[in-house]
Amino acid sequence: MTILGSRSGSQILRIFLPDNTVDLRGDIYRVVEWSAASPIQVDTDLVRRHLIREIGAWTAHGTDGDVGKDLLSGASIEVVELDERRGVTVERYPQVWLCRVCKRIGKFVERPCKCGQRKWGQLHFVGIHDCGAIVEPWIRRCKEHDDVKVVIPKSAKAADITFECPTCGTRTMQGLGFNRPCECGNGTMRWNVHKARTVYTPRGMVLINPPRPEHRENLKLAGGARKALVWVVEGLVAMRPADVNAKQTIEDLIATLITSGMPEALAKGMADMAEKAGELATPGDHPVDSLPAMQREEAEREAVDIAMALAESRTPTTDLRSTASGDALDLRYRHRYPAALTRAGLDGLDLVDRFPVLSAMYGYTRGEDDPAKCRLVPFRRRRGVYRLHSNLAETEAFLVRLDPVRVATWLTGRGHVLTGWSVGDTDPVAARVAILRSTEIPDKRESQSSESAGADLLKLVHTYAHRFIRQAAVFSGIERDALSEYLLPGHLAFFVYASARGDFVLGGMQAVFESNLDDLLAAFVDAEHRCPLDPGCSRGSGACSACVHLGEPSCRFFNRFLNRETLFGPHGYLRTPASP
Repeated sequence: MTILGSRSGSQILRIFLPDNTVDLRGDIYRVVEWSAASPIQVDTDLVRRHLIREIGAWTAHGTDGDVGKDLLSGASIEVVELDERRGVTVERYPQVWLCRVCKRIGKFVERPCKCGQRKWGQLHFVGIHDCGAIVEPWIRRCKEHDDVKVVIPKSAKAADITFECPTCGTRTMQGLGFNRPCECGNGTMRWNVHKARTVYTPRGMVLINPPRPEHRENLKLAGGARKALVWVVEGLVAMRPADVNAKQTIEDLIATLITSGMPEALAKGMADMAEKAGELATPGDHPVDSLPAMQREEAEREAVDIAMALAESRTPTTDLRSTASGDALDLRYRHRYPAALTRAGLDGLDLVDRFPVLSAMYGYTRGEDDPAKCRLVPFRRRRGVYRLHSNLAETEAFLVRLDPVRVATWLTGRGHVLTGWSVGDTDPVAARVAILRSTEIPDKRESQSSESAGADLLKLVHTYAHRFIRQAAVFSGIERDALSEYLLPGHLAFFVYASARGDFVLGGMQAVFESNLDDLLAAFVDAEHRCPLDPGCSRGSGACSACVHLGEPSCRFFNRFLNRETLFGPHGYLRTPASP
């Protein structure tokens, strides 16, 4: 096996994917496959649900290649990670040989050019179509001299390239082939530099995946998704869902008994007995039971995500203790930390030192970044198995939770009606349930012009996460691009986690958490919040690369639904009075 070089794990996961063209040692190669990739043991049902949600925009426009239908029908999913000893198999592509000396187009890379040199490169243009096809250029040669060279203009447009005979000067071609039909029959090929974003855009997702299956089983035994939702809505006061004093529903009990191996008929009989004895939850026992079906399903999904993320480890700020009572650190934990959290509009901030995150790439697109205009091309194996190229890691993370009463007050101040809550109410549980009931979080591809309660809530949580990452990078000594977000807007929360394959300082987040979290939060509130590009930025979207935006690996929302005004505007969240 020829070794052409090495790359970081994050580069391989995002760039060295099947059918992508990459630069290696000055030449162009196409990735064939991950050689002998290793399967990852994950919850495939969880992956399937997330994948169906992720490709929803393509499914809605009929451009998913029937992936959504296949997944709903039970198509097999294979989640793999790179075998670092075997690496990635690549091949030279496009095989249009260009002499680096005289710019002739050659026929055979094994033979010297007519100029006498043997310094072959490649023409760095390829043809693509929205269906996912990619082709090599065909170059017409001089009929009389069987020769041709390229004349590359100063512009980067493929249409401006000309080819001519180096002997007689006759022009043989202009451009790389206009109106060349794609084999799919639905249009013509477009030519571009092989590294252009429109040539290959990888599509991926991030999800929380517990490293051990027993965590999910334990949650089912404790009461399932409803118990997790109750736990989150009550403010994560208990350390885990199993510690919450809430009865199971009859549906949850039946599912638990069946999971434990009991026959379905017997499980239903025992559940009926438990219900008659008053040992099960009845409709209305808890405020979450009043949520509409759609909102409740989404709320339970996010609550389960939080439960799985905290299953291995969780340290709230309230658990921090100094070795000597009354010393400077003890005073910091007991006084300065709570005050800093309140001033920053937070209900809590937890350290998760074993955050289980799965990054998975499921396919790619060619052409415009619009599901209505480009087709999703999944990574597929033989017999219709869908393959996800992934990385499963445990890393450090913060769970940041906004104050529900303050958020409800802010949303109401923006003119939104929260059913079941009004200004002056101080019950955090009622505020959380009212927000869940009255908001519908938009998809990351929807229009940003929406003024709904869900859109405003997403902008708030998302902008908060971006500013927090920018400040956390400074205090922890971690590169900004090595920190990523995982948003849970319905529960007014987000995770900030360190990329396990990036260049980050192990223990950096823990050090901040245990020593100067109050300084980080003070900087979050007090540091410069204006943009260097103001007033232009403020008059536009209120967010740009100079003030709020993050790199693509850090933000899964494409830097959309961001606006500094949600935090620092005249009626911004940080201008809203804190809860009493």
